[in-house]
Amino acid sequence: MHILTRKEKGILTIEFNRPDKKNSITSEMYRMIADALADGQNDPATRVVVFLGKPDIFSAGNDLVDFMNHTQDENLSERPVAAFMLNLVTLTKPVIACVTGAAIGIGTTMLLHCDLIYASENATFAMPFAQLGLCPEFGSSRLLPETVGYQKAAEKLFFGEPFSAQEACEMGLVNRVLPDAELADFVYERAAKLAALPASSLRTTKGLIKNAHLERVREKILEENAYFSRMLLSPEAKEAFSAFFERRKPDFTKFA
Repeated sequence: MHILTRKEKGILTIEFNRPDKKNSITSEMYRMIADALADGQNDPATRVVVFLGKPDIFSAGNDLVDFMNHTQDENLSERPVAAFMLNLVTLTKPVIACVTGAAIGIGTTMLLHCDLIYASENATFAMPFAQLGLCPEFGSSRLLPETVGYQKAAEKLFFGEPFSAQEACEMGLVNRVLPDAELADFVYERAAKLAALPASSLRTTKGLIKNAHLERVREKILEENAYFSRMLLSPEAKEAFSAFFERRKPDFTKFA
């Protein structure tokens, strides 16, 4: 199974388990995560959700072969990835991300919707949408500037270059950076502390923090998805994806 789930002592763990493909995410994996989140939301015994990757990779983002094999005129809002993100955005229970290795594309976007992010010293982050002829997705064009400031967000979204866990922590994207060998134990200690607290208090606290801007985030997601869906069919995106599969540098100079 490429997505592993387990429940223990009030903690639902959702683990990316496709290391041979750098934990890149297929449509079927998105469906499985969406279902796991829905189950966690509806299960009173689940108090906290933890996202987990592998020691050397959190997620390389979308599986590009799978992504491009689906109907290209399909609106992004109708793809399984949207169900996953909607369930994550609306989840009322605390979500902790345990990030080791690279988090790329939606591997970073999803973190903006988590409540706590703890990263290992080997973690890196990247949002390379512009390099693929695309635009930010699922609220990241709003949430990233709110989190790290406009200039830092512009730098990360324009260039799409990887940045370190330490820089992410200094920007306010990551709560804490720990040695690789200590991270998982620390995350589950934090999760256990949350699971022992009153569920109603955590739900109310999270709601008070998030609900004030949730509708604006939803509006931004719809706006981004409309642009993203059109841009997937653009000549620039076709050139970017062709270059990726052909292992060459894309040439965007022919496009205005």
